Amino acid sequence: MKNTLKKILFLLLAVFVIAQFFGPEKNDGDLVTLEPFLAETNPPEDVKLILKETCFDCHSSVTRYPWYSKITPVNYWLNGHIEHGKEELDFSKWESYSAKKKAHKLEEVAELVEKKEMPLESYTWVHKEAKLSDAQIDAVVAWVNKVKFKYSLEPRPE
Repeated sequence: MKNTLKKILFLLLAVFVIAQFFGPEKNDGDLVTLEPFLAETNPPEDVKLILKETCFDCHSSVTRYPWYSKITPVNYWLNGHIEHGKEELDFSKWESYSAKKKAHKLEEVAELVEKKEMPLESYTWVHKEAKLSDAQIDAVVAWVNKVKFKYSLEPRPE
């Protein structure tokens, strides 16, 4: 019985070690992909910093990976979060969104930030700097409302 347990544990350890050589594709895009979004929405410096520290890791093609992202299976879990985040909103693809979609996405940003549903608790647990204060939430919401107003003035196709 003891020998069987040792063999099973050794096999599990071997599988774990071998798995470290494999992982999902990294989300290592270029910061240039964020320039259209930043140029078009022109966030103030404080909001730009908030976006960088709380949004872009999961909602763009530019992710700052923590040390533990090199460990399988954690890297697959992180990749799942990033892929889901980009499906909901990808700031790197901002140019491809219509004015209506941009306004709607910004509305969702304000709503989720106000409700403290974003950034995710699982993200802020590890990234303490991403936990937003009430003042930061107010700054993001004010910026969103200003930019949304701009999109509401743009002509819509009939």
